[in-house]
Formats: sequence, C-alpha cells, structure tokens
Amino acid sequence: MRLTSRARCIGTLASTFVLLAVGCLGVSTLYADGTTAVGLWQAVDNKTGKPNSHIRVWEENGKLFGKIEKLFKEPAQDQNPKCVKCEGDKKDKPILGMTILWDMKKKGERWEDGRIMDPDEGKTYGCKLELAEGGKKLKVRGFMGFSMIGRTEYWQRVE
Repeated sequence: MRLTSRARCIGTLASTFVLLAVGCLGVSTLYADGTTAVGLWQAVDNKTGKPNSHIRVWEENGKLFGKIEKLFKEPAQDQNPKCVKCEGDKKDKPILGMTILWDMKKKGERWEDGRIMDPDEGKTYGCKLELAEGGKKLKVRGFMGFSMIGRTEYWQRVE
C-alpha cells in the first residue's frame, strides 16, 4: 500500500512536470512570435482601409524576405493581376507569389538596409521594419533616399 501511494505521487509529479514543460514550450513559442517579423502578415489598402494582401515573411541567410501569398480582390477585378508597371525580371509577372521585400538585415530591434516594392506602381523603395504592439503589428516604412521622406504602413499579424 505504501509503495502504491509513493508510485502515485511520483506519477503525479511526472504528469505535473510534463504539463509545465508543455506550458513553457507554448509560452516560448508565443514569445518567439512576438519578437520576429517572420510569419504571415495582412496588408491594408491605404485608400480604402480594407485588407489587400497577405505577405509571407521568412528568414534566409540572416536576412528577411517577403512575398505576396494572397490577394483580396473584388469579384469584378482581375484575380491574378500582372505587374505591368514593374521593370526587369518582374515585368508582366503575376503579383501573386511575387517577392516584394528583400535583403532586410537585423539591426537592434528593427530590420533595415533592404528594399520593398509596390507592385501596383512598379516602384522600389528603401525599407525599415519594426515590430509594434508586442509583435501583433509590423511597422513597414518605405522611403526614397532618406527615411524621413516616405510612408509608413502597419501590417497585422495573421494568426
């Protein structure tokens, strides 16, 4: 009887340890999501305030890149538009799946020295990225020449 209660106690301790370990793993995963720009983000049209795309951001060789994974188009609009205003190898290529963010390098709490492209205009800009609201939003600053002359968008993390 004494051995059985001791075995039960050990079993309970082991179960508690497993639950704590799983809980810590879940918390560390949430923490990691809030400290990196890697993931899926929803961009919003500045004019309409409606979502216009999902951008998948990933890390490769210490740099961040992003591509358009989904477009939100009205039924009457072209569902698979091409980048007609783009130049070079992106000219007349589908916008869906296009890499629009590249070479972002981590510097302190943000990513800099990369480029971002607006496929609607076919223009490329300097870019800075910074997490906001505990990692729920991504502050995206596109600029020409100086960071002070540009535009900022906030992308929402897609859960």
